[in-house]
Amino acid sequence: MRRWAGRWHLLLVPMAAVVVLPFVWLLLSSVMTQAELNRFPPAFWPDGVDLGGYRTVMERSNFLRWFVNSVIVSGAIVVAQVVLCSMAGYAFARIRFAGSKLVLILVIATALIPFQLTVIPTFLIFNEAGLTDTLGALIVPQLASAVGIFLMTSFFQSFPKELEEAARIDGCSRVAVFYRVVLPVARPALAALAVITFITAWNDLFWPLVAINSEDNYTVQVGLTTFQGQHRADWPAVMAGTVLTTLPVLLVFLFGQRRFVQALTGAVKG
Repeated sequence: MRRWAGRWHLLLVPMAAVVVLPFVWLLLSSVMTQAELNRFPPAFWPDGVDLGGYRTVMERSNFLRWFVNSVIVSGAIVVAQVVLCSMAGYAFARIRFAGSKLVLILVIATALIPFQLTVIPTFLIFNEAGLTDTLGALIVPQLASAVGIFLMTSFFQSFPKELEEAARIDGCSRVAVFYRVVLPVARPALAALAVITFITAWNDLFWPLVAINSEDNYTVQVGLTTFQGQHRADWPAVMAGTVLTTLPVLLVFLFGQRRFVQALTGAVKG
């Protein structure tokens, strides 16, 4: 078995190289000069480290403001989904009420509806509420998600009821059982939900393009898109901005990948 596992690892090495190679090229091209990027055939390794692209991004754009906006929006969405989806998932997994299964199916079915079909009524609602061109317009639509509710429901269904029943016998209410017994054990699922939510919120481009008009409220994705349109020929600057935008997502996934795999394994078993 170990010999076969080693052979599979040899197969995974070139596959991993294919996945990692674009990120390596992105990083290297961000420290190249314009002449090196325009060379044909293109140079894979830079002659030297040129940070001119990073200086251009910082000096000719409001990148730091966009970055802070993205951190605020993504952080608020992560906190909201961890709280609301965990509560909804526990309710669907443990509380039986009339039509609970039907409601859960309908909630999960909403994940199949493309957001492009609902963007016009959503925009009209937020425009009437006076939330357009604010960070609140980016946060409120993603306070909860069908994927997050499904993930937490699947995890809680695999959670042993005996622990909850023992706590109830000791006098804990259902709310106390949820916060003191269930949530501490559900850390892998919560971490996975946080990773998925952060990556989705951070990379969102379509809705911010519709809801945000002023440059001060741009997220990094919108800001980088407009910056690329204004500096189409300055590829080192575009690559540098892409590196700065991609780095938080990579860090979050690298630190949360173990919890992510644990939660998905538990969800599949459940």
